[in-house]
Amino acid sequence: MKSLPLRRALMAGVFTISIVAPMFVAAPAHAQFGGIVYDPSNYAQNVLTAARSLQQINNQIQQIQNQATSLLNEARNLASLPFSSLATLQQQVQRTQQLLGQAQRIAYDVQNIQQAFNSRYTGTALTGDHAQMVANANARWEDSVGAFEDALKVQAGAVGNIEGARASMESLVSASQSATGALQAAQAGNQLLALQSQQLADLTATVAAQGRAQALESARQAAEEAEGRERFRRFMGN
Repeated sequence: MKSLPLRRALMAGVFTISIVAPMFVAAPAHAQFGGIVYDPSNYAQNVLTAARSLQQINNQIQQIQNQATSLLNEARNLASLPFSSLATLQQQVQRTQQLLGQAQRIAYDVQNIQQAFNSRYTGTALTGDHAQMVANANARWEDSVGAFEDALKVQAGAVGNIEGARASMESLVSASQSATGALQAAQAGNQLLALQSQQLADLTATVAAQGRAQALESARQAAEEAEGRERFRRFMGN
């Protein structure tokens, strides 16, 4: 008779375990704290999603920063050089041109040179009467003296431009070294080339003026020799 209560107790224990066991199994997946359901797997997924979103935002910010830097670099490359020596160089070239334009007696003109040589240096200019020969000799002497004076003026003008060229070169080199972009550096280089062109123009003018003076002096000496032979011929003929 005692085995029946024991059997009933065992059956009740098994029934209780069968009810409580699922509750303990499900507890790690859904824990309750004050009525709030906590799901660890869902929480981890939300954290991962937020991290990915933050990374995307950071990437977008970096792209915007890169674009801004690129635009700033382009702006620097397109910025013009704040210094220009063009006006100064043009003034120096114009002064040299004015000195050349003030050439005395025989100008730097092909037609003018041809007329002067026909009237004073060649042909009948060397075989006229005595008074004409003396006048032509004096004219040729004045041509030579005037040409040497012109050469000295041009040389003085070129020397006077040296200080301006030095100041321009110093400013341009400083501007080139402090250039913020490719355009400013290129413009500084172009202005340095313009400065070289101005200096070459002065050099060309100086050489031309000196060559003109020497050429007229050589022509004068040749004409004097021709006149001397003509005078000697006439003397022997008389």
